[in-house]
Amino acid sequence: CDLATQKRGMFDCPFCRTRYPDNDEGMLPMIQSRVEKKDPAAICFLGEKYYYGHLGLQQDMRKAVELWTEAADLGSIEALYFIGNAYAFGEGVEQDEAKAAEFHTKAALQGDVESRIKLGCHEAFLGNHNRALGQFLISANGAQ
Repeated sequence: CDLATQKRGMFDCPFCRTRYPDNDEGMLPMIQSRVEKKDPAAICFLGEKYYYGHLGLQQDMRKAVELWTEAADLGSIEALYFIGNAYAFGEGVEQDEAKAAEFHTKAALQGDVESRIKLGCHEAFLGNHNRALGQFLISANGAQ
């Protein structure tokens, strides 16, 4: 875990042991090298950078969703959450509440607490207050 290594005074990439660059221009090639190796966390992270337009990248919602889809196919739970949000808000894809709930459900079933909360909000919006409460209770217990 990055946090654990930083607490021990190590500020290198856990994969290649290269020191993290001090600027955005140096960070992008490091991420892209992990993306080329099909690292789902790196692919998801790059999707976030496209979503927000960080690291000198042009903001591109569709590219972000493409990357998140690839990361989700490789097992990223976080990517499922982001795809659910994209469908919920119509960012990079056509807005579709049913698909949003589908992706949030996939993530929630794998333990993603934020997706449980989104499902609770979705159920409350639909008027299913008991189901919403159930989702909120599960999320409060750590999505178990």
